[in-house]
Amino acid sequence: MKLQNMFQKDINRDINGVIKVAQNDESSLQQELSEYIITKELRRHFRTFFDNYAKAIDYPTDKIGVWISGFFGSGKSHFLKMLSYLLANEEVCGKRAMDYFSDKFDDPMMYATAVKCVSVPTESILFNIDIEGPITKDKTAVLRVFAKMFYNHCGFYGDDLKIAKLERFIERQGKTEQFRATFEEINGVPWIETRDSFAFFEDDIVECLQSVLGMSEQAARNWFNGEETNELSIAQLVADIKEYVDGKGKDFRLLFMVDEVGQYIGDDGDLMINLQSIVEEIGTRCRGKVWVMVTSQEAIDSVVHITGDDFSKIQGRFNTRLSLSSSSVDEVIKKRVLAKTEAADQLLKMVYDKEHAVLKNLYTFNNPVLDIKGFSDSEEFTATFPFVPYQFIIIQKVLAEIRKHGNSGKHLSGGERSMLSGFQEAAQKVQEKDENALVPFHLFYDTVHTFLESAIRRVIDRCQTAADNHDGIEQQDVNVLKLLYLVRYIEDIKANIDNIAILMIEDIRTDKIALRASVTESLERLLSQNYISRNGDTYAFLTDEEQDIAIDIKNTVVDSAQVIASIAQTVFGEIYPAKKFKYGKYDFAYDQYIDETLNGSASGGMRLRVVTIASDYYGAPDQRLIMDSQVNNEAIVVLSNDTPYFEELEQAMKIRKYVKQRNVSQLPESIQDIIRKRQQQARMLEERARGYIEKAIVSAKVVVHGEIMDIKTGSAKDKLDAALNGLVESVYSKLNMVNKFVESDADILAILNGTDGETIAFTGLGANNEDALNEISQWLELQNAKMLSTSMGDVQRRYGAIPYGWREIDIAALVARLISQQKISIKYGGAIVAKDERRLVDYLRRKSEIDKAVVTRRIAPSEDLMRKSINFLRDYLGAMDIPSDEDGLIRFVIDTFEKKQQHYQGLLDNAYANFRYPEKEVVTKARDLMNDVLSQRKDNVALLTRMVQRQDDLLDSIEDLEGVELFFKSQRVVFDDARTQMDRISKERDYFASDAAAQETFKTISAIIGMPKPYDRIGKLPDLIAKVKAAYTELLDMKKEEVAENIRQCMQDVHQLASEARDAGTLLHQADDYFVGKREAAAKNATSVTELDAMITQLLNYKDTVCKRMEFMVASRQTPEHPGEDAPKGPAPKPPKITTVRRYDLCTVKRLQSKEDIDKYVESIREKLMKTLESCDGVQIN
Repeated sequence: MKLQNMFQKDINRDINGVIKVAQNDESSLQQELSEYIITKELRRHFRTFFDNYAKAIDYPTDKIGVWISGFFGSGKSHFLKMLSYLLANEEVCGKRAMDYFSDKFDDPMMYATAVKCVSVPTESILFNIDIEGPITKDKTAVLRVFAKMFYNHCGFYGDDLKIAKLERFIERQGKTEQFRATFEEINGVPWIETRDSFAFFEDDIVECLQSVLGMSEQAARNWFNGEETNELSIAQLVADIKEYVDGKGKDFRLLFMVDEVGQYIGDDGDLMINLQSIVEEIGTRCRGKVWVMVTSQEAIDSVVHITGDDFSKIQGRFNTRLSLSSSSVDEVIKKRVLAKTEAADQLLKMVYDKEHAVLKNLYTFNNPVLDIKGFSDSEEFTATFPFVPYQFIIIQKVLAEIRKHGNSGKHLSGGERSMLSGFQEAAQKVQEKDENALVPFHLFYDTVHTFLESAIRRVIDRCQTAADNHDGIEQQDVNVLKLLYLVRYIEDIKANIDNIAILMIEDIRTDKIALRASVTESLERLLSQNYISRNGDTYAFLTDEEQDIAIDIKNTVVDSAQVIASIAQTVFGEIYPAKKFKYGKYDFAYDQYIDETLNGSASGGMRLRVVTIASDYYGAPDQRLIMDSQVNNEAIVVLSNDTPYFEELEQAMKIRKYVKQRNVSQLPESIQDIIRKRQQQARMLEERARGYIEKAIVSAKVVVHGEIMDIKTGSAKDKLDAALNGLVESVYSKLNMVNKFVESDADILAILNGTDGETIAFTGLGANNEDALNEISQWLELQNAKMLSTSMGDVQRRYGAIPYGWREIDIAALVARLISQQKISIKYGGAIVAKDERRLVDYLRRKSEIDKAVVTRRIAPSEDLMRKSINFLRDYLGAMDIPSDEDGLIRFVIDTFEKKQQHYQGLLDNAYANFRYPEKEVVTKARDLMNDVLSQRKDNVALLTRMVQRQDDLLDSIEDLEGVELFFKSQRVVFDDARTQMDRISKERDYFASDAAAQETFKTISAIIGMPKPYDRIGKLPDLIAKVKAAYTELLDMKKEEVAENIRQCMQDVHQLASEARDAGTLLHQADDYFVGKREAAAKNATSVTELDAMITQLLNYKDTVCKRMEFMVASRQTPEHPGEDAPKGPAPKPPKITTVRRYDLCTVKRLQSKEDIDKYVESIREKLMKTLESCDGVQIN
């Protein structure tokens, strides 16, 4: 049965598969209304809309927005147009729009709601904003297009708001007809036909305005030439809309039906804000009487997210959101285009039952992204035949991507081609075939080709011409090229050979293997002619510009060394980046080679060489690889040539070099876009090359140190790990001599100190690093026999290299073990380092020290020297527990003499440096003797020899120091006390001039302190010091009594004067506080006679000062405040001269023991007073 006879409706009929919102002729409207298919999804959307719309009829609302979203071709524009027809409910071909739907709404409740909605008077403003919007978009573009369409609907000229406002003003005056008639009379042409070019008729319009509106000529011309009336605010527009709606009656509704809002706004936040503000203002002001219904590719949530601002308000306004999916379109196509007759339905079911296994095999895609498949059952087969279910999914994306990427293809968004027409046209091309026919995907190309960019069409047309002329191209090649263009931007199906072959299937009986071979040949021919490009296993369509760039890239020369360097970066920078190979506790550095080139720096150890297809090694015989790997201590990995890793990297580098050579920013945008895609391809090539290199390593041939190894692993890293593991075991043949490891300096110190807990092992079994110790010991013996100096650095370098490879810390531990066994010594700066020396571990390990540390064979002291040393030390120290082994004895000697040296030096620094203690020269001699012995500490034999040589001096010294040691141990405190007392007495010795006993005591103490060896007489010092302290205490008490008496007399004098003075209370109180304070200080705190003498002077000075102030107060009291008028007149009398004498100076301290002493004392006072009076008029005794 022919396909054209299978369909219920003629496949060649005009089904108006193109739906335009502006198309409103009656025949088109009748077909759209009568053939509109309400699917299950559309039925749900109609119900949602009518329910929300009906509520607004009874209850005012500000939620007046309807957002209809769906992918390109989903029927959203058609759905919007149907809503417009239904709500306006105009008559079409003698029948109301709602009547066409009476049998489409099978739910009585929904139908009743719909009837309610269409019963109110309604006008609809339906337009495509992408078409009606201004050419240049600014922040108010949405406002301007809304204003344009509204004023057009009102009969005004909305394209120019200046004219629209004029017409609206004239309409309000009721003079529209008069204005139009007057203008036509003046101009000769109707106003409606002329207003779009009104700027050319200034005089006519000015005359008309004067005549109709009564304006002056000046005012009319001012309006004509003014620009201020071009602007319009949202509030003003909405006010005009509200005025219009209110003028139509209470129940009137006005609908703004806007197609393609999402595409028009895009990601422009300003336009979204403009739309939000309009909808918000309409909702707030008009309260449900004006609705805004829009369509968009994206749901409102997605559009709001894209713009990146807070548009929560607009989401609230567009409370009704309807999303159309692909299932709706599929159902429409199946019902309007593909519905079968009963006979065809039965025939196709029989075909499916027979061929379902074949069909399943035919449509098995390679790694599809979406659920892209063939037929699931006979029902689907009959419903979609001759199409395949995957085509309904893919064609949607094809149309959307063509609209997105093609300059001409963008007009698809206006509805020039829909999925409905696309499937009809494809079916028409196979209508002459039978029930075995299937539609290959390339037939959809003819649906869109006339709307593609000329660059696209030109390529395919040129290919078609070549096929027609049999110029190296066949017709199938053209079809494959068309197919590659259609899937050019589709990521859901990878354009490899297998998937291309499936998309080319045109008959159920197709031999898939033969088709694949045929498609492969077509691809090769297209590649050779540069119609397409290959990227790995995928193919891509090329425009003319892309072909030119592809040829230039192909001809770009890239140095193979750069490709090899890139491989090196991939292998050693990404796949296997470790610079050292971990083998148990070891980390082995290795040299990295790619072919003959070293990658990075050389370590001088083992090598890992990766051989690429570009190397001479690649074709080398196995014998050469075996020999070279053994000589160079290396593992050679020969990459497999099963993957095109080299070609992929080379192509990527050609692209990058080509781009670098071009001044991309100065090229046309179309060329820049191609280059950006090529740069993306280069990244993909590099990523894929890495995978190929990994596979090449996994399948590589491996030669390790003279042996071909069969390594089976699942990853490149594991393969290289295995190769290096084998290399380590082969190259470092003596690695396992070390079988006991250390991990820190503390472990080495434990070995040196003998606290590591090493157990005794049987000799010859190699336990406890026995073989390693013997290896080092034998080599050091050999070095010593050759009289060669060997540093610790030499030891570290030898045993860290091939064939040992031991860890640096383990080598240090082995040397430490030999030191602890007293087989070797370490010399640093010419001196032997004791094994307990704090820095010895640094000398064994630290890089800055190991070359300065010399490893020497131990020379032990003779038994005689050891015996003499031990005997001397027993005599010298009076101790029997002297170590008998060399290291123990040397450590004991050094510790002993260092302690003594420090002791003597401490006495000199801390005692003798501060005071002249007895026998300093003896201590100095002992200190020098210690230093002399210790000067040989760098050599054990020399140290013991020097000690024995100086044993007499040492014994004499210890004897001479007995008195000194006793002095500093028990006599120094008494000695220092006596010295301190004498230092204090020396300052006040004059007070004891008349005390003969005290003077004798002072003399005795000074003599003892000054003796060279006072040790025997120091015992007398405590009694002598006690006598001195007693005499001083007695003198101090007497002086305190004298101070107390002076204070009493001073207070008495002050109080006497205070009684005669005026207002002396405050001064008296201060004086009392001062004297009382001094009295307490003298009684409690005074410890020095000199201090008390000074206090007496301070007391008298203070008393004199206070008395003078009080005398002044007394004098001022005696002077009359107001002298009488009878007072004798004449010169003022001269004031008497009074001399003040302190009682302390007049009456000195003295002990009187007889009458004669008293007479002499009194006479001396009289003489002093008389002498003083001779030079003054009076004497004031204070």
